[in-house]
Amino acid sequence: MKWHAITRNRENILYGLSLAVLLFLLKWLELRFLVIQHAVEVYVGVIALLFTALGIWLALKLAKPRVETVIIEKPVPVAAPLPSSLNTDEQDRLGLSTRELEVLQLMADGLSNQEIAGRLFVSLNTVKTHASRLFEKLDVKRRTQAVDKAKRLNIIS
Repeated sequence: MKWHAITRNRENILYGLSLAVLLFLLKWLELRFLVIQHAVEVYVGVIALLFTALGIWLALKLAKPRVETVIIEKPVPVAAPLPSSLNTDEQDRLGLSTRELEVLQLMADGLSNQEIAGRLFVSLNTVKTHASRLFEKLDVKRRTQAVDKAKRLNIIS
């Protein structure tokens, strides 16, 4: 029964297939004509896409961080303990910490804030904070006054 329907509509099927082939050929020719007419634009577009892809790839390669951890072991000098002959009662009364006493002693030795920071392995801001707290606790305004008062009170040597 199927063959009977196909043979009966044979002309219609051939007509439809010929229209489909003709439409395919026209579209293919239109595409060819479009490519030929705009060949420069097509080539420029393809080259632009290639260079864009190359640029993205290169940027990703160059921007990749190269992290390398280096461990350096250095001996750290430890400050000698303060002599016991110093006035510890006065230190306790003023509320001076051990680190503040170290900063005060290094000030008395004539070191700058930067040198003190390097010697104690702390930042410059930390040294400045210790110094300002020392000035408050000793009720002075300058380094020379702080050192003088600390020596008079026998807090430092």
